[in-house]
Amino acid sequence: MPKSKITPPSNMATSTPSTVDRTPVKINTGGTPTWYKVLMFGFMLLGLAWLVVNYLAGNHIPLMLDLGAWNYLVGFGLFIVGLLMTMGWR
Repeated sequence: MPKSKITPPSNMATSTPSTVDRTPVKINTGGTPTWYKVLMFGFMLLGLAWLVVNYLAGNHIPLMLDLGAWNYLVGFGLFIVGLLMTMGWR
């Protein structure tokens, strides 16, 4: 069976090719500075370390003994500050 002829639409036959450059361009967004990342991970690790030290040796350290249950607020507070800083990380 013979193939049918395909004709281009009338608007395609008369139009000129577009001169728009379609080359992708990388946009420099800046990124996050190193000090920000160090501070962010530092807060998270410090909060975790505070909780671990409180759990293991809290009754032998005078400052932690005086704080009592407030040690959980300090540890989790430091950790949450680090987690909140992740929203600014690019």
